[in-house]
Amino acid sequence: MAAGSPSLAGRRALVIGGGISGLLAARELARAGLQTTVLEAAGAWGGCVGRHDVAGLALDSGAESFATRSTAVADLAAELGLGSHIVAPRPGGAWVQLPDGPRELPKTGVLGIPANPWDPEVRRSLGLAGSLRASLDKLLPASVGTKAKVSSVSSLVRARMGRRVLERLVEPVVGGVHSADPGLLDVDMVAPGLRAGITRHGSLAAAVAAQRKGTGTQATATPREPAKAGSAVAGLKGGMHTLVTELVAELRARGVRLLLKTEATSVARTAAGWNVTAGADSYTAAVLVVALDGPSAVRLLREAVPSLAGHEPGPGPVVKLVTLVVDLPALDNRPRGTGILVAPQTAGIRAKALTHATGKWDWVAEAAGNGRHVLRLSYGRSEGVPADAAAAGTTPEAASDTELLDTALQDASALLTVPVTRDALVDWDVVSWAGALPFAAVGHRQRVAEVREVCAGVDGLLMVGGWLAGNGLAAVVADTKKQLAAFLAKG
Repeated sequence: MAAGSPSLAGRRALVIGGGISGLLAARELARAGLQTTVLEAAGAWGGCVGRHDVAGLALDSGAESFATRSTAVADLAAELGLGSHIVAPRPGGAWVQLPDGPRELPKTGVLGIPANPWDPEVRRSLGLAGSLRASLDKLLPASVGTKAKVSSVSSLVRARMGRRVLERLVEPVVGGVHSADPGLLDVDMVAPGLRAGITRHGSLAAAVAAQRKGTGTQATATPREPAKAGSAVAGLKGGMHTLVTELVAELRARGVRLLLKTEATSVARTAAGWNVTAGADSYTAAVLVVALDGPSAVRLLREAVPSLAGHEPGPGPVVKLVTLVVDLPALDNRPRGTGILVAPQTAGIRAKALTHATGKWDWVAEAAGNGRHVLRLSYGRSEGVPADAAAAGTTPEAASDTELLDTALQDASALLTVPVTRDALVDWDVVSWAGALPFAAVGHRQRVAEVREVCAGVDGLLMVGGWLAGNGLAAVVADTKKQLAAFLAKG
């Protein structure tokens, strides 16, 4: 039971949303002794930490790794009996497709920002002039890029390291991870502590190096030095979706009531707490936790909590993931390591990233078998959709799955330099995530603070989720646990 919450033990709690944040919230509530029910509108648990079966392989349909900048996910995995399943990606690192050809992504970067502008891989991407400009970062006053209350990723990088670092390294990484233009993202939300590190260490490069040294977890495999781009992550043997499987099993064992295909349509405050309507049924509880995406959460609560009006965030980007399983021994040598990110300026390629899953994870390669490969291509950016794609109707919003398959085969062939054709295709699937990635735009951090202040003033109400915590499992897991601990401590 959570310390300081004896008054809540035995009372009813209701969680709306069965993604990872909702399930984690339910776990903390149940451990504190509350009778907990979870309502999920979809037909499966986990949200973006989902599973799909392609060519007989159980694969991640959403998140396939977690950042190791904190131990939050590793600790949770260990608590659920999956600590021994944590694995590091295979060596080889990731690549970036630039307008003038592919390059290896630099070692020891954060959001594509290099720790050493003279690293050979950085210099090959930037050229001599680009590395010279980037190296001026160490000569600039620490105040450059840190004085403003809020800064976008692009304004920070451009001010300290210049345009070529932004266009050739940062834009591909940020587009691949956040599906967004770095000019729109708040650097303090997508890279917490980075600007503060400039003041502490004297330069952006030094701040990046310090963050990289601070990443990692004892639960992962032995670190390789120097760390390749993309290696500051870990995964779970069998897939990240196994985390959800074990979490749901624990909730059932704790007596949590789990209801799928049950969409909450209205919320009302009552003298006893909360009343939630879902279809023909209604649920009452003293404690309500809303674990939905931002727009849905605010819309659902704005009548019951009028002070939330005006705090509804914009929707996140629509992202489509195309998974290809191919019989193609020519990919055995992993021509682009664990995968490749695509610079937005690159002509003729519409994917923003390709993950070579059998080249990244040993467990996927073993499950797939000799000569069979799993590729995952990602489509959709919040900004900067190429005009030719929009005109051709092949944006994620417009393209049919079959059209997107054709595009994915063409893109995979171009990015991997190996023809990936329908003849080699064993199976495929398209998964669409509409607004699932939190859009950490400049100004969003203030909105999050205001929303949390409003909720703190309403008895028995808490909101959690990626739109409040930030992108990535590490952020969501750590923030959800922190918010529940504080909430339960209030009693």
